[in-house]
Amino acid sequence: MDEKNILELLNGVSAGNLSPNNALEKLRSLPFEDMDFAKVDLHRPLRKGYPETIFCQGKTPEQIAAISLRMIEHGQNVLGTRCSQDAYAAVQEVLPEAEYHDAARAFTVTIDSPPQSTGTIAIVCAGTSDIPVAEEAAITCATLGSPVDRIYDVGVAGLHRLLDQRERLANATVIIVCAGMEGALPSVVAGLVSTLVIAVPTSIGYGTSFNGLAALLGMLNSCATGLTVVNIDNGFGAAVAACTINRLVDGKH
Repeated sequence: MDEKNILELLNGVSAGNLSPNNALEKLRSLPFEDMDFAKVDLHRPLRKGYPETIFCQGKTPEQIAAISLRMIEHGQNVLGTRCSQDAYAAVQEVLPEAEYHDAARAFTVTIDSPPQSTGTIAIVCAGTSDIPVAEEAAITCATLGSPVDRIYDVGVAGLHRLLDQRERLANATVIIVCAGMEGALPSVVAGLVSTLVIAVPTSIGYGTSFNGLAALLGMLNSCATGLTVVNIDNGFGAAVAACTINRLVDGKH
């Protein structure tokens, strides 16, 4: 139940169309609804400004579909990350309007357009292999109402490709940079722009990259200022942070 639903309940009580007892019964879904296998946080839009996201990995397709349906019934958009095709198929059976984003390994169900931010979030990735993480960030940003500018395959192995995009980088409100291997790209980007750069290490690379640990440590030890780092492959977390900054810039606390 979101703020709009609560106002409708209060108006219904004041107009005499809804008894206080019935209103209280409807409000029992706050702050969460217990589905036995999950406690769906229906109060999150009021606290955070965006609905709960379903992390699909480890959940059964049936659980994901049931949570999605419950959120839609309460008037909330749905974003599911790390979602398999099988899980998406289960969601689509109960919510035919669901859309799968293959590169991002995510699905969305949109029933109401989120408030749109004016600032653009640039999503940058070093190589084509980093695109799944970058797309998770991009789809999350779009779902939360932030315009996205994708700048892909501009890693430091061919620095001229990045320098060719300096104008687009300079126009971004926030920049998310996804890179594996040694993780150098965020440091270079942060040295070129005045805005905040959110670095996302990816689990891409040969043996001693240690599934993204080398990139993570390289980013944490960056000498560039204005750079912050999220966990390995966490495009979602980077996107939520970037959208939060975007809302602050717009004055939407």
